[in-house]
Order: sequence, then structure tokens, then C-alpha cells
Amino acid sequence: MGRKEITRPHEVRREILTSVREALRKLQRFARARKNFPLFFSPAIILILFLVVYPILQTLYLSFLSSGEFVGLSNYSEILSRKDILNVEGFPKFPPLGALVHNAIWILIHLPLSMFSGLALAIVLRDVKGSSIIKSVIFLGMVTPMIVGGIVLQYTFSEGYGIVPAFFEVLGYEELSRTWTALPNTALFALIFGSVWLWTGFSMIIYSAGLATIPREYYEAAEIDGAGPFKTFRRITFPLLRPLNIVVMTMTVLYDLKIFDIVFVATRGGPGKASTVLAFEMWLQAFQFSNFNGAAVIASLLTLLTSVVTIPMIRYMVRR
Repeated sequence: MGRKEITRPHEVRREILTSVREALRKLQRFARARKNFPLFFSPAIILILFLVVYPILQTLYLSFLSSGEFVGLSNYSEILSRKDILNVEGFPKFPPLGALVHNAIWILIHLPLSMFSGLALAIVLRDVKGSSIIKSVIFLGMVTPMIVGGIVLQYTFSEGYGIVPAFFEVLGYEELSRTWTALPNTALFALIFGSVWLWTGFSMIIYSAGLATIPREYYEAAEIDGAGPFKTFRRITFPLLRPLNIVVMTMTVLYDLKIFDIVFVATRGGPGKASTVLAFEMWLQAFQFSNFNGAAVIASLLTLLTSVVTIPMIRYMVRR
């Protein structure tokens, strides 16, 4: 009965007119919203221009000056020729190799360890009762201020009361049972391994959120087909988490490039520049030596390196 009434001509015309009016109203609302876009975003745009764009341009401009005069790329060549930044003569001996190489080593070690540790913890804790409490404890490293984290690392790797030297003392490794942050051969690695603890909670939370979006039916179908845990991970889990891999990799590399706090607190870049990094060298040039042009050079290099990391990620996410 209802279907016959809807199919009457005047009812059909009324339905069409109602749909057209609704569509026109939506177009009008959209047009008004587009008109107000510049006004709506203007406060944020102004803040970004003054707090982000202007400082970047000013820093870049300072990097080409010396005593108020334009000197071109001479500041860059002078900074990059310093052993504190790039110690070419140190190859292949270690350390120190310079802040730039130390940042690269930090990325090469910290990135895979924190990524795979976070992924492994997310998978293991996925079906564990009370996993939220365990994740909260692991995530404490992420919310701990880096200054506090640096102090904790100092004690963790100190001989006599640190857990790491005590562990290697039990195993009989005397070289590793000493204070790691006081030895040139181990200071950088102590900071890197400590930063893994501080950062693993981030990747764990990201991967846990990604795992929650994967339908259980996929795993049930794989189990029916006889797929083992490794094959299930390789065929289902890892491919579906690929977009999150890009996010975790990008954020981790950016964290590694701008690392400063724990270096400043735990080692001050020592001993003998064995654990210095770019951000710490930038701080030294600006606030210890009052060489603001040199600090601007290092800041510009850091901006360039972070752009090399972030731009491909943004392009990838837009294409996806």
C-alpha cells in the first residue's frame, strides 16, 4: 500500500523537489564554509608564520653571515670541517666520529630496536588480560621528561648500583661492568639503549591501535587454512600495519635527529666528544661560545635533514 502511494506522479515530483532543495542547501552551506576558510584559519596561519616560518628564514639568513657580513657558504664549510661535527680521521676507529655520524649511528641502532620492540610488545599483549596496565607501565618512559630520563640513564649504567653493569658483572664481562657513560667506547651506546626504553612505548601504542583495527576474521581464516604464527604475521599483520610503519619510522627518525636532553644530562657529549650529537653541538655554539652563526648553520642542517625525512612521508600519505 505504501509503495503504491510513493509511485504516484505528484509524490515522485515532491520527493525529487525535496532532494534538489536539500542538495542546494548543502551546496550553499559548503560555499559559505569555503568563503570563511581564510578567516577561520587566519589565526593559525599567522602563528605559524611568526613562530615557525619566520624563525626558520631568520636562522637560514644568520647561517650565511659572519660579524654582520654576508660570507656565503664559508660558515657551512667551517662547521662541517670541525671534528666535533664530522671526524673523518676517526674512521674506522670509534669513538669519536663527530656529531653527524653519531646521529646516524643513533638512527641505525635506535630505529629498528624501538620499532620491533614496540611491535613485539603490541602483538604479545594483544590478548593478555590486564594488558592495559602493562602498557601503561611501558608507556611511562614516553611520558617521563627527558631530563629525568637522562638522570635515570646515568644511574642505570653506573658501576656499583646500576642494573646494566651488575648484569654484565654476573656474566663475567669486566669491560661492560663499569660506568658506561664515563667510557668513550660505551657512552654513546648507553644513551642509545636508554632512548630505546624511553621511546618503545610510543611505537607499542601506535601498533596496538593498528592491531585493534584488523578484523579477527582474517586470523580465524588463516588458522583454518593452517597458517602458522610467522606466516600469519607475514601475510596479514605486517602488510596491514605498513602505513603505521611509515608513521613510526618518521617520528622515530625525527626524535633521533633532535635528541638533546638525555645527552645534556647524562654525558654532556663526553667523554671526549664520544657521545655528542648535532642538537647538543648547536647548543654549545650558541650558548657556550656565543657563535650564533655557527649554531644557525647546525640548525639549518637539522632542518634540512628533517625535511628529507618528512617530505617523502607526507607525499606517501597523500598518495595513499
